[in-house]
Amino acid sequence: MGYLTLAPISWERVVYLNRWAARDGCGAVVTFVGVVRADRSDHHVVQALCYEAYPDMAELLIQRLINEANVRWSLEGVAVQHRLGLVEVGHISVVVVVATQHRAQASTASQFLIERIKHDVPIWKREQYDDGTSQWITNTPELLEVADPRGADHAHSTSLRAMVSE
Repeated sequence: MGYLTLAPISWERVVYLNRWAARDGCGAVVTFVGVVRADRSDHHVVQALCYEAYPDMAELLIQRLINEANVRWSLEGVAVQHRLGLVEVGHISVVVVVATQHRAQASTASQFLIERIKHDVPIWKREQYDDGTSQWITNTPELLEVADPRGADHAHSTSLRAMVSE
């Protein structure tokens, strides 16, 4: 499966990716859908995001991240789609679907994948504003509290940054 697409990602595609990733042994399917929002900053309103990438490297790195997540959380199924090109407000820019035996692993693996894709994969975005201007945006990973991957479905937590550096 190619991870990058120039085609719009529809909600029907999200449903398809969920069905594709789910397996009989899955007790959990977690889906992250990133949607472009109309952020307001410095007297600008975002109208769209324009995504560009180094496609060969991006595809390779996404596969490596999936392999790493599979080793850490024993994934039953995973699907990733990331838009390239112009994506308007309200439209889907990225989908990550993770299926595992238990909910904690699915949730943690999903958060790991989206944060690492945003931080490590050569995909760049430029915000386009309502006044016709635009600006390149750097990807800085958010520090999230996520379930401890070593616990089954317990309420342990650790920072994502700590998990990534283990």
